[in-house]
Amino acid sequence: MIRHIVLFKLKPGVSWDDPRVEPAESLAAKVGGEVPDLHEWSVGRNISTRPVAYDFAAVGLLDDEEALERYLIHPFHQEAIKAWREISDWVIADVVE
Repeated sequence: MIRHIVLFKLKPGVSWDDPRVEPAESLAAKVGGEVPDLHEWSVGRNISTRPVAYDFAAVGLLDDEEALERYLIHPFHQEAIKAWREISDWVIADVVE
């Protein structure tokens, strides 16, 4: 199993009040229901105020690297990426469980 972890940091000048944020959050929340390879999917805003904290997280669980590759190119996932690319930068980790 592979745990896919994505941490998003809003770009300078983008706040939670930005009108692009809610649609991006909504798309992210729906990825788990749209991408069949995901066994688990959770998203949410980070509540930490520490300077090193990221703003939003998405965490999924997939069977293997082939499933991860299918997830990455899935059209709905690509739509979510497009929305987040406008407002954030991110880092990822794919961890074998």
